[in-house]
Amino acid sequence: MRQPTTDAAAIAAEIARVQALPRDRLRRMWRAVFGRTPPASLSTSLFGRTIAWHIQERAFGGLDRDSLRFLDSLARGSHPRRRQLKPGTVLVRDYQGQCHTVTVGREGFEWQGATYASLSAIARDITGTSWSGPRFFALKDPRDRATKPKRKSAVEAAQERRRSPAATGNGSRPVTSVNNAPPP
Repeated sequence: MRQPTTDAAAIAAEIARVQALPRDRLRRMWRAVFGRTPPASLSTSLFGRTIAWHIQERAFGGLDRDSLRFLDSLARGSHPRRRQLKPGTVLVRDYQGQCHTVTVGREGFEWQGATYASLSAIARDITGTSWSGPRFFALKDPRDRATKPKRKSAVEAAQERRRSPAATGNGSRPVTSVNNAPPP
């Protein structure tokens, strides 16, 4: 490979030259650049693009430490996925029989004619209690372990159904049967 340079035109010419090389030459160049045998499954196009990336990295510099750490955490699956809401997105939540509509704006979130800095502030105003806004508007990723509800055992679920106000006949007598038999 030729000596690195920071002249953008020379870099562009080098990249064009590399991408025009046949597959066998790209494989040899890969070994010279990366010091190992290239993966057999890579297409000729991907060989050329990867080597072109390396040329640009040497000429203009690589990623900063924070970007590398972020990409590494994504690759390991240890970084929570965040949804990016674009301006104009409309979020709708029905809470206690009332429909609440929030529009994502450039400067924040618009609800009932006011702009809020966070969804949590809106959720707090709607409910009167402290809520996670993304959770209230169902934006939390279901793969996020912190938001997954603990799965109940069959016994816990049956006990909860017996204690539930909806499981009482006239509001005072709890249902004692769990097996579809009518209550006494």
